Amino acid sequence: MVIVTHQSREVMRPILIIEDDADIAEGLRYNLEREGLEARVALSGEQGLAAALDPTRPPALIILDLMLPGMSGMELCRRLRREPATRRTPIIMLTARSSETDRVAGLDLGADDYITKPFSVRELVARVRAVLRRTDELSATQYEDGRLSINFDDMRVTCDGQPVKLTRKEFSLLATLARSSGRVATRQRLLDEVWGYEYYGDTRTLDVHIRRLRQKLGPCGECIETVVGVGYRFIGCSDAAGREPDEDDPGAPRKKA
Repeated sequence: MVIVTHQSREVMRPILIIEDDADIAEGLRYNLEREGLEARVALSGEQGLAAALDPTRPPALIILDLMLPGMSGMELCRRLRREPATRRTPIIMLTARSSETDRVAGLDLGADDYITKPFSVRELVARVRAVLRRTDELSATQYEDGRLSINFDDMRVTCDGQPVKLTRKEFSLLATLARSSGRVATRQRLLDEVWGYEYYGDTRTLDVHIRRLRQKLGPCGECIETVVGVGYRFIGCSDAAGREPDEDDPGAPRKKA
């Protein structure tokens, strides 16, 4: 059984709506507040950036319109992902654009979800709640599954009760994967979150670190699954039991014949 403990959250932080159409923005605020979620509005990219970086009222989530005057939504998203204070703040992109290219571009910049206009308010509120639930998962202080234990605050890892010594980078990589347990983490996302958005080195460094991480985890190394051509997924030691090694992944642990 997987046990994940969370830090208790303080008073719910507001949802920041960055939308230049005042009617749409106020409509969103009204519906979110009717659902018990505090919301605030910014009508331009510049106002949105200032509100997002306000240390007295940091947003829990940002709803960002791409078609903003002045600073575009894409540029603002890029800026927000570079700022330490908003690097991990979830973002839902809201736009009239519906092409696959625009959706992919927004997600590649770090958006957590994407919804096109016209949209159902009920669907948007449901997506907001879903993203906030995922954010709660990321606030976990500890992961346990009976064999593998990860304490995110103290940076301690044990496998079958034995301590595992990891470098800071290896621990950060394991923590990033474990906090998204069951979901695929793309290679680019791992490089961005562990090495930083300014990293332009060889992507093979990720494979090297995954291989070393698996080796150090020993019998718990199979908790990291390779998704060929995409990235990696943390599946935990319970789910990894009996799983066949990936023949396309030279770094995956092998079972003895």
